[in-house]
Amino acid sequence: MTWCHRNSNFTPAWATSPRPPGAGEQNPLLWRRDSSLLRKWRTIIGGAAESQRANHTFAHRIESLTVDRNCFQIGDLALIQDRKGRRNLLTLADGQVFHSHLGRLDHDQLISHSVGDWYRTDKGHVVLAVRPTLGDFVLQMPRGPQIVYPKDLGLIVTLGDIFPGATVIEGGLGSGALTSALLRAVGETGRVINYEIQESWLPKAKSNIKKVLGETPNLEIKIGDIYEGISERDVDRVVLDVPEPWQAVSTVGDCLVMGGILLSFLPTVIQVQKLVLALEADTRFQLIETTETLLRTWHVTERSVRPDHRMVAHSGFLTTAVRCQPRLNRTPSDSIVDEPSDFGDDKGEETVDGRDE
Repeated sequence: MTWCHRNSNFTPAWATSPRPPGAGEQNPLLWRRDSSLLRKWRTIIGGAAESQRANHTFAHRIESLTVDRNCFQIGDLALIQDRKGRRNLLTLADGQVFHSHLGRLDHDQLISHSVGDWYRTDKGHVVLAVRPTLGDFVLQMPRGPQIVYPKDLGLIVTLGDIFPGATVIEGGLGSGALTSALLRAVGETGRVINYEIQESWLPKAKSNIKKVLGETPNLEIKIGDIYEGISERDVDRVVLDVPEPWQAVSTVGDCLVMGGILLSFLPTVIQVQKLVLALEADTRFQLIETTETLLRTWHVTERSVRPDHRMVAHSGFLTTAVRCQPRLNRTPSDSIVDEPSDFGDDKGEETVDGRDE
């Protein structure tokens, strides 16, 4: 059994066993020692509510010595799922109660008890309690502006090649979902510098980020318009979640290192077109690509395998471009396929899956 702070499920066998016949006669000193240990144990864990409060205080006294990541602690996020798959996100607090149609679930039932275990409400319903993933938290977290969904967060980190130790400029803070993903990707040695014009959004976004990552000294938030300029230079990546990123193309080109990547998230294809045309007009950007991800889950049982009835379809487009040496003779209408090939005449050639027909 996993040992947790204040885990009343754990009781040594000697604490509940009756006194063995003749034990006192055989070794009175041993029995007195065991009786003393039993009294101390009952004093620590007790069964009454007052004793449980005392246990909690005792647990926090030793928390600096033994912290088990397999157990929930005060302030942790817990994802509760019922038998029908409905989910709720809790921030655990001493003495708090979660109410639902399934009944009452005390936070104290989870605090200092195992992650991934089953818990019973006062109405007899059983629920599962686990730690939420970043994707779970993003879907359940308090929101201000529209969020970037988990299916796009993963692709942003991959297509943007956000690496540990990178310096990333982010345009737009929103509710903090994308910022949290970027901070995780750059790690403790990296930096995320955010430009946001809506100061009223900061408290909620900061609260969401803190719930996921705790304190983040490597996050810097600047109140300002990223369209008007970026003061940093030689940054590794720029990630834009703003409505008119084409207005920032020039300033992004000034701040990126050679080989640095610009990535933009946009909800409509008209916005994408304006951005791509602006990138093509600025000869410092190459390898311009736009992608869209559709996510579909599957229903798998012993008798049937089929797609689920619902899917996460369009949420936005991701456009990437790489900062390179400028092509002085390039115009926005130029295309690589229009140039002569070094490997022979390319007129009329078509390819399938990268192979010549």
